[in-house]
Amino acid sequence: MSQEQCCKEESNAATTTMAKASSSSSSLQAAVVARKVGYIFEERYMWHNPWIVTFSPLLQPFQHWEHAETKRRLHNLLLVSNLYEKLIPLKGFNPATKSDIELVHTTRHVENIQLQSSRMEGGIADAGETTFSQYAFDIACLAAGGAIHAVEKVMQKEVDCAYVLCRPPGHHAVTDAGMGFCIFNNVAIAARHLLKVYPGSIQKIAIVDYDVHHGNGTEEIFYDDSNVLFISIHQDSNFPIDSGHIHNVGGSNDAKGYNMNIPLPPGSGSGAYQYVFEKVVIPALHSFQPDFILVSSGFDASYADPLSAMILSSDDFRFMASSLVQASVDLCNGRIVFLHEGGYSESYVPFCGVAVLEAMLGLEKHKGECIQDPFLNEVTRWGGQALQEHQKQVVDQVVVLSMMLHKFQQDIP
Repeated sequence: MSQEQCCKEESNAATTTMAKASSSSSSLQAAVVARKVGYIFEERYMWHNPWIVTFSPLLQPFQHWEHAETKRRLHNLLLVSNLYEKLIPLKGFNPATKSDIELVHTTRHVENIQLQSSRMEGGIADAGETTFSQYAFDIACLAAGGAIHAVEKVMQKEVDCAYVLCRPPGHHAVTDAGMGFCIFNNVAIAARHLLKVYPGSIQKIAIVDYDVHHGNGTEEIFYDDSNVLFISIHQDSNFPIDSGHIHNVGGSNDAKGYNMNIPLPPGSGSGAYQYVFEKVVIPALHSFQPDFILVSSGFDASYADPLSAMILSSDDFRFMASSLVQASVDLCNGRIVFLHEGGYSESYVPFCGVAVLEAMLGLEKHKGECIQDPFLNEVTRWGGQALQEHQKQVVDQVVVLSMMLHKFQQDIP
């Protein structure tokens, strides 16, 4: 059989399998019932204060993109809308210890952040864009501690699922350095904690990252680990440059196929993301059968974000969250935790974040249970929201490669 024929058969099989998973997911989304949703927020998260690197003597100083306002506005919208009353605040948790953080990061990186953080002027976690003020080490440890606390509460069945509204974000942080506004990789620390503490019940973890920037740090940390499926849906060649390619599928033979990148073209909207979930994300989760799902929840793929060129609405984030929650119900007893990552539109992040939490709660728009997004009519009327052929071609490449790698894994003695 020729390689071309093989690819066609793999693609047809992939389409059949994925269509079944997609149909199941779509039919069950409406069946997501009210759930006990844990919520982590700490005022000290808002005290993390990156400082601006002035790139040119002609550039007037501006507010750092990763400032507290987007997250604080999301939290405030929960309060003023009374949606907060439907959540279960998870309080009284401790910062992650050095041992917790070193499940993922090197001692050198941890001590470097701690040293710089003790100085009045703060420091820089990487080559330039990841700046931080004094006491940032303490806040970053608290963010990682919130992630650990959330997964613990799910494991202890005090809540069904949880959302962690933390700062600083984490998915760009690699083993030995911070990067892209991230100091410690919160989602990776939570994953390693689960694998260490619950070896009997948590043996496989899926991490889905829909932040618009490639989750390069999470990829690097688990690139050779077949116990972790990592799926990153991101804008092609945004950040980091030359990262998140389709052919980056995993390192060792055992891990090949467990790192999945979907680099969507700029301008992708509802149709492209729905196609990704229907053809790649949900089928991959069903194939992998995780014991726990973690989500890097970034809102910078929204149409209003200053650091991307995507055109998603709050309803698109609602769709992704509903699909992932339902997958967790189908596959791992509903065990799922969302961890906040990026998103830099002060006006729109709150409505996107609320949509995710409403999906987690099982609230339905057609019943009038959800907060009205005042921008929804605008963004949904933008041209290009439907799936475009060049976007479809990218996703179809991922599907074919995924099926070939699945066969490769089956053929390993």
